[in-house]
Amino acid sequence: VGGLGPVTLLETLGSTFVANRSMAIFIIVMLVTGTLERNGLREAAADLMRKVKSATAGKLVCAYGVLRGFFGAFNVGFGGVAGFVRPVLLPMAEGAIKNQGHEPKEEHMEDVKGMASAMENIAWFFCQVLFVGGSGGILVQTTLQSLGYEVELVDLAVTEPPIAIIAIVLASVLFIMKDKKLTKKYYGDQNTKAKK
Repeated sequence: VGGLGPVTLLETLGSTFVANRSMAIFIIVMLVTGTLERNGLREAAADLMRKVKSATAGKLVCAYGVLRGFFGAFNVGFGGVAGFVRPVLLPMAEGAIKNQGHEPKEEHMEDVKGMASAMENIAWFFCQVLFVGGSGGILVQTTLQSLGYEVELVDLAVTEPPIAIIAIVLASVLFIMKDKKLTKKYYGDQNTKAKK
């Protein structure tokens, strides 16, 4: 490995890990997610949706966006796409599709993955600026500063709520409409649902 030798290599790995330990959190998330999935997380999420009869994949993605936005405003992350969307939200969406009397098709689930990932990005992007001193606010502040605009983090946090709300509401409307189109596309008219 570049002629470093074993001791220098380990020192380099250790100092890099310590300097960037927040970047390595994905390792812990991956291990925890894998362990939970092995012990029935996906099945538990799908079973939960069987109890909520009015749930649809679109409504579920929208509810996730609202929760993600709320937690993002306090700079609280809970896994993102890899740690929450894939192991929890997608099985719940699959359960919601089954509740409608359909067997989820792979193409439909790919579309739902796209909607869920998009909602994750929209909610996190617009709501993390609400937390003063969070990385999103600092990014916006430094970007504006490089363009010649001096903005305080508190001003960003005060200005951002209507923008975040509009972004989540518009995304929710779009995803609910898209979900209805996808359900019709993949399973036909909703009035002719498959009987259980």
